[in-house]
Amino acid sequence: MDLKTAIVVVAVSIPFVGGTVWAIVDAARREFGSLAQKAVWIMVAAVPFVGFLVYLLLGLRRGVKPAAPD
Repeated sequence: MDLKTAIVVVAVSIPFVGGTVWAIVDAARREFGSLAQKAVWIMVAAVPFVGFLVYLLLGLRRGVKPAAPD
């Protein structure tokens, strides 16, 4: 693999890694009704490349953000 190919692979992978990290953190902060549902959404979000897309499309609206402390 030459340097150009490696740079392209890394550049394409960065948004997926960032999206995955964001989805895991967001799922961990939300309330899903039960701990089991929360664990399932965290595991879905952790699936490489497609997990954060599934979480974004299906899981994001199911969870409720807790109220900010005063």
